[in-house]
Amino acid sequence: MKRIRQLIVVEGRHDSAALKKYFDCDTIETGGTSLDETVFEQILEAKEKRGVIIFTDPDSPGNRIRNEINQRIPGCENAFIDKSQARTEHKVGVEHASYEAIAEALENLIVYEEKPQETISMEDMYDLGLIGSENSSQLREKAGRALHIGNGTAKTMRKRLNCLGITKEEVRRVLNE
Repeated sequence: MKRIRQLIVVEGRHDSAALKKYFDCDTIETGGTSLDETVFEQILEAKEKRGVIIFTDPDSPGNRIRNEINQRIPGCENAFIDKSQARTEHKVGVEHASYEAIAEALENLIVYEEKPQETISMEDMYDLGLIGSENSSQLREKAGRALHIGNGTAKTMRKRLNCLGITKEEVRRVLNE
């Protein structure tokens, strides 16, 4: 079983159990979207001692938790899993993903820049079809999967692209593949 040095921030006990089934790892559970100061203190201490990977569910509550942690504690690593790889008929979550999907997410960690330069403008988002076309949602999903940054609204996608310094040309390349 592969050992993961960093502590992994997940939403709940089922996510922890799924990760521990495949990896020798330690987790911090947020217990939902209302994060209290104790959780932030645990994450901050873990980041200073071992590093932190934020691995929340690929849904709106998961994105809210991820954003709040990244804003309060910059420099955390982020693992993203595609919604299609983490779902059952009725639920979406890390606990529903396969070993392969989880391993791929943990191999493609990203850290957001604290003050990103704008590499993708709103005009670029329109030019690429990520906003304003019938298939914008599918294109954002394709780009998010290929770039290992997850899926989200146009605003979320643009923020992630800029935080990582991903250019319009790089996005165009993955959309054309």
